[in-house]
Amino acid sequence: MPANPFGELLRQLRRSAGRSQDEHAQAINAASGQQTVTRREVSRYENGENVPTNRTLGHIAVACGVPLELLLQEAKAARRRRRKKDDAEGEALDDVNRRTMLGGAVAGAAVAAEPWGRLAYALSKGARIDLESVSALIDHAARLHVDELSESARTLQNRVESHLDAITAALPRVGAHERALTIAAGETAALAGWIAWDLGELDRAAAYYRVTSQCAKEAGHPPLRALALGYASYGAPTPGKALEMLSQATQDVRGHGNATAAAWVLGRYAEEAAQSGDDAGALRALEQARFAYDFANHTSEQAWVRFVTPYRMDSLALSVYGELKRQELTATADSAVERLGKELPDSGVVVLGDLSAALLRGGDVDRGIYVARQFAAAAESKPNTMGRQRAQSIAAWLPDTEHDLASHLMAFAS
Repeated sequence: MPANPFGELLRQLRRSAGRSQDEHAQAINAASGQQTVTRREVSRYENGENVPTNRTLGHIAVACGVPLELLLQEAKAARRRRRKKDDAEGEALDDVNRRTMLGGAVAGAAVAAEPWGRLAYALSKGARIDLESVSALIDHAARLHVDELSESARTLQNRVESHLDAITAALPRVGAHERALTIAAGETAALAGWIAWDLGELDRAAAYYRVTSQCAKEAGHPPLRALALGYASYGAPTPGKALEMLSQATQDVRGHGNATAAAWVLGRYAEEAAQSGDDAGALRALEQARFAYDFANHTSEQAWVRFVTPYRMDSLALSVYGELKRQELTATADSAVERLGKELPDSGVVVLGDLSAALLRGGDVDRGIYVARQFAAAAESKPNTMGRQRAQSIAAWLPDTEHDLASHLMAFAS
C-alpha cells in the first residue's frame, strides 16, 4: 500500500484524465465555476499535505467523472489516518475497487486525445450526478459565452476546453439531467470551435462543430445546431455555402424562446446575402432580424445568445449597409455611436470594427479612418474573438495614405 493511498488515488485520477496539475486545477475550477484551486493545491492533495473539503471533492468527482460517494469514503479514511498518524490503517478502498474507480467512463474518455473526442465518447454513456454539480456546469458554460465579449481567443481557449473536459467527465453520470448537460456541452463545444477558428485552427474548429451538431441531435435541440452552423458559416468556402448553412439555421431557430437566436442567424444571413450581391434578400433578412430582436431577451434565452447584445445587432446592420452602400448607413452609424456612449462596453470593440469597415466600404473615408484608430486602441485594451479578422478587414479598405495605420492593424492581426 502506498504511504499516502488517498493522495495516490487523486494522482491516478488526474493522470487517467490526461492532465497536468495546472490543467487539473483548471478542470476542478471549471466544475465549481470559481477560481479556488491552484496547481499548488493539487500538489498538496496528491502529496498528502492536505485533504480536500467535501465540497471540493464534489468538484473533483465532476472533473474526473467518478462517484462522489467513493471519494468521500476515501477522504474520511484519509482524515482518520491523519488524526491517528497511522498510514497503515486499512480503511482505503481495495485494489479492485480502485481499478473500477479508474476504469469505465474515465478510462474510456481518456483514450480520446482531444476534447471533442472525449465528448463524443461520453455522449454514448449514462449514469448519475447530483443536480447541484449539473447546475454549476451549465451556469459556467453560460458565463464563458459572456466572457467571449471581453477576452481574446488565446486567453479564453484553455478555460473553454477545460470546462468542456469537466462536462465530458460528468456526462456519463448525469442521469435524469442528461439533456440539459448535453446542451451545455454542445454550447461549450461550439464556443471552443469558434475560438479555434479565430486562431486559425480550422480542422480543430470543424471537429468541434461536428460534435456540437451531435449534441443537438442527442438532446433533440435544433437551436444548438443553428449555433454550430452560424459559427461555421464564417469559414464557409463561398458566400453560397454560407447561405446554405444559414438557411438551415433559420429553420432550426423557429419557435418560442428562440427570438435572440433567430435575430442573430437572420442577421448573419443578411451579411452573407449582401456579400453575394443579393441586395433584396439581405435587406429582407436584416428587417426580419431586427423584428425578431424586438421580441428577444438575450439574457434569459439559450446560454449562448448572451453575445447577441444590442451592440452586436448594430454591428450586423452596419456590416450589411456598408456592403450595400445604403444611405441608411449614416443614421445607423450615428445610432451605434450614441448607444456606445463614453464608456466603451465590452462588446463595443466589435461595433467599432464593423463601423469602421462599413464606413470605409460605404465611401465615408475620413470618418472610417477616425473610427479605425479608435478600434485599434480599443482592440488592444479590450480584446475579443474575431478581433484579428476585423483588423484585417479594416486594413484592406484603408487608403494608401494610411499605410502606418494599416501596418499596425495587420501586425495586430498576426
